Amino acid sequence: MIDHILTLLIVLPLTGALAVTLLPDGGKGNFRYIALGIMLAELLLTSVLYVSFSHTDPGHQFAETADWITLSIGSLGVVSIDYALAVDGISLPLLILAVIVMLAGVISSWNIRQKSRAYFALYLLLTGNVLGCFLAQDFFLFYLFFEFMLLPMYFLIGLWGGPRREYAALKFFVYTFLGSLLILIVMIALYLSVIDPLETARVIGMTGADQPGGQELIATVQQLLSESRLASGQLVHTFRFEYLADAHNYIPGSILSNISELNIFGVSARLLAFWFLFAGFAVKLPVFPVHTWLPDAHVEAPTAVSVVLAGILLKIGGYGLIRIVDGFFPGEAVYSMIPLAVLGMISIIYGGFNALGQTDLKKMIAYSSVSHMGFVLLGIASFTAEGVNGAIYQMVSHGVLSAMLFLLTGVIYDRTHDRQIDHYRGLITVMPRFTILTGIAFFASLGLPGFSGFVGELFTLMGAFQSELMPVWIPALSTIGIVLAAAYFLWTYQRMFFGAYWYKHGHVGEDLTKREYILLIPLAILAVLLGILPGLIFNITGATVAELLEKLM
Repeated sequence: MIDHILTLLIVLPLTGALAVTLLPDGGKGNFRYIALGIMLAELLLTSVLYVSFSHTDPGHQFAETADWITLSIGSLGVVSIDYALAVDGISLPLLILAVIVMLAGVISSWNIRQKSRAYFALYLLLTGNVLGCFLAQDFFLFYLFFEFMLLPMYFLIGLWGGPRREYAALKFFVYTFLGSLLILIVMIALYLSVIDPLETARVIGMTGADQPGGQELIATVQQLLSESRLASGQLVHTFRFEYLADAHNYIPGSILSNISELNIFGVSARLLAFWFLFAGFAVKLPVFPVHTWLPDAHVEAPTAVSVVLAGILLKIGGYGLIRIVDGFFPGEAVYSMIPLAVLGMISIIYGGFNALGQTDLKKMIAYSSVSHMGFVLLGIASFTAEGVNGAIYQMVSHGVLSAMLFLLTGVIYDRTHDRQIDHYRGLITVMPRFTILTGIAFFASLGLPGFSGFVGELFTLMGAFQSELMPVWIPALSTIGIVLAAAYFLWTYQRMFFGAYWYKHGHVGEDLTKREYILLIPLAILAVLLGILPGLIFNITGATVAELLEKLM
C-alpha cells in the first residue's frame, strides 16, 4: 500500500496546477499532457484503493490525521482543526467516479487552444478540490475544498463558455456561494457546540499528549461534559466529522445541543440548522426550486466543464446530504422525511416535464439531471438500506451517463455549432457509430434493464416504497419521472436519428474520431457493466450504509 495515498490524490492535481502555471511559454503543448498524466496516475491510485478496500469494514479506512491548527482562546477554550482524511463505503464510489469523470474531461479538452495554460491550471485546481471534498473528515477542511471549487468553475464557464457565459458563470457563483454561506453559519454553530473528547482529556491532564485514547477515556470525558464538570476554558472545540456526529460531544446548553431549548423565529435551533445545511447542499444537487442555475450553466459551459459539472459536482450535494446533513442531524432528518421526499418527487416530475419541452439538446440533458437527482433525494429521504444504497448507486450511474450524454452533445456541436434537436434528421445514415453510442446513453438514462440507470432508480423506489414513515403516494407519483424520461429520450432519438437524412444548415460532418471513441466506449462499457454487476458498488456501500442507518434510526 502506498503511504499517504489519500494526500497524494489531492496533492498531485494541485501540484500539476502549479506546474502548468510556472511552465515556460515554449511548453504550451505540454499542458494537456501534464493534465492527462496526472489523471492517469489518479486513476491508478483509486484502483489501488478499490482493490485494497475492505468490504466488511463499515468504518473509515486509509485514514490520515495530523494536527493542523491549535489555538488557545482563553476562557472560550481551544480551537482544534485537524488535517484528517479517510474513505469509507459512501465516499469511495464517488471518489472513483470523480477520477473517471475528470479524466474524461481532460481528454475532451484536448483541442482547447485559447488560454490553454490557464484552462488546464484551473482544471487541475478544480480536480484537487473535488477529490478533497470526498476525502476530508474535518468540516473546516471540507468547507475549504467545497468553497475553492467555486473559483475555477466560475472562470472555466466565464472564460471558455458560450455567448452568455458571463451571466451563466455569475448565476452559478451567486447560487452556490449563498448556499455555502448557509453551510458556514451552521459550521460555526457546530464548532461552538461540540468538543473533541480526546484533546479535551489531554488538556485536563487525564492522558498524555502522545498516549492514544480509547473508548473508555472518551466516555469518561463525555460524562464529565454532561455533568457540566469541565470549565469552558478546558474545552477543545472541533470540526471533526466523527465528533460532530456524536450527540454525547455536545456541550449542555450550547446552541445545537440536543437538550437546548433555544428557538429562532419559533423554530428550534437544531431544526433550523438542519434546513440551512440542507439548503446549502440542495443548491449543489440541485433540488427544486434552487435548480435554476443548472440549465444556464450547462448551456453556456464548454463540453468538458458540462461533463464535470453534471458528472461529479452535483454529486457533492448528494454526498453532503448523506454525510453531513443526515449524519449530524439524524433526528431532524427523520422528522423532516416527508418534506424531503416531496421535494425529491417534485424535482423528478418537474425536471422530467421541463426536459420534455426543450428543443436545445444540452438543456434537455440538464433538466434530465434535475429529474435524476430527484431520485437521489427520494432514496436518501427513505432512510432504508435499499433507498440510501440506491441513492449512492444512482449518483455513480448518473455521473457516468451524464458525462457520456454531454460528450455526445459535444460531438455534434463541434461539427455544426448547433444543438437544436429539430435541426437534425436521419443522423443514423451519416453517423451510424455515433447513433449506436447515443442509443446506449439514452436507453441507459431512461432506465432500461441491463443498464446502470435501471438499478439506481429501482433501488431508490424500492427503498421509498418500503419506508415505514413515507406515504406510499410519494414514490408512486415519482414513477411518473420514469415515463417522462422514456418520452423525452425516445422523442429526441427518433427526431434526430431516424428517417431521411437532413440537416438544416447543410452537412453534419464525419462520424466519430479516434479520440471520441477513446472517450465514449469506456463509458458505454461501464454503463453496461454496472447494470449487470451492481455488486461492484453495493459491495462497497452496504456495510457503511447499514451502520449509518443504525445511528439514524
